[in-house]
Amino acid sequence: MSFGVALAALAIEAGAGYPDSLFERIGHPVTWLGGLIAGLDARLNRDSESFALRRAKGAGALILLAAIALPAGVAIERLSSALPLGALLLALLSSSLIAQRSLYAHVAAVARGLSRSLDEGRREVGKIVGRDVALLDEAGVARAAIESLAENFSDGVVAPVLFLAVFGLPGALLYKAINTADSMIGHKSDRHLAFGWAAARADDLLNLIPARLAAALIVAAASAVPGGSARAALGAALADAAKHASPNAGWPEAAMAGALGLALGGPRAYHGAMLAGATLGDGRRDAGPADIFRALTIYKGALAVLWLVTLVGAAASVS
Repeated sequence: MSFGVALAALAIEAGAGYPDSLFERIGHPVTWLGGLIAGLDARLNRDSESFALRRAKGAGALILLAAIALPAGVAIERLSSALPLGALLLALLSSSLIAQRSLYAHVAAVARGLSRSLDEGRREVGKIVGRDVALLDEAGVARAAIESLAENFSDGVVAPVLFLAVFGLPGALLYKAINTADSMIGHKSDRHLAFGWAAARADDLLNLIPARLAAALIVAAASAVPGGSARAALGAALADAAKHASPNAGWPEAAMAGALGLALGGPRAYHGAMLAGATLGDGRRDAGPADIFRALTIYKGALAVLWLVTLVGAAASVS
């Protein structure tokens, strides 16, 4: 168990994030993984080959990715354990896999931009979602930001913290590798339906527990927000999560919808094509910057509960 390292990593990331100057010089673990995934995709995923062969190659690429991520995590852990202040070094390195600070900053930027103009809101939300933002009105921008906040709370914060706490850096690095692969090749486009199948299924499996834990944390935090409702958050999660196309994303998104009294999800446009989507929550569709800020308040409360759970785990592991 590495709850102490996870707690320290949370604190480091909250305080410093991942410095822009460091990113400009050496990149980020996600960009390193992304470069490897892009290379495997370009080399192995050939349109001329059969669906079955492309799916097998995608599975092989995922196994190769895991075979790099796991030993790298083990090597870093062993090296850190042999150094003075090695636990602190390990926490510092692990903090790069958590996105609590950057997630807040990006979503807050949408709220501030939308407060000034619709165009600024669209521009900021376009940095964190893949849908066609030019078609979004003010309510659509606000809902997109809140949906992204809820889903990425699970994928970018809860899941890496959970894997780090339970399985150490090797587990967290493996999770991040598979999650990055899913975000890059795990969608149902003509090019990636076969090649990305293994990445999508593996990501679904790894996020089964984190997504539900994220929803529970949102429910726990909902009562701390003016007008928020823990009961409605829980009710929406139980009633609507399964309607989402993803077996996991619906949990935190539905919980957030219920907590805020909103109806999230629904139809959205990607690359000029309108895709149907389930509605999560039975509240109002109209939303604005104030609702994004309310969602961020719930997010901070959910983070506080996550920190508390991690602290309890750290205390229990040394007792």
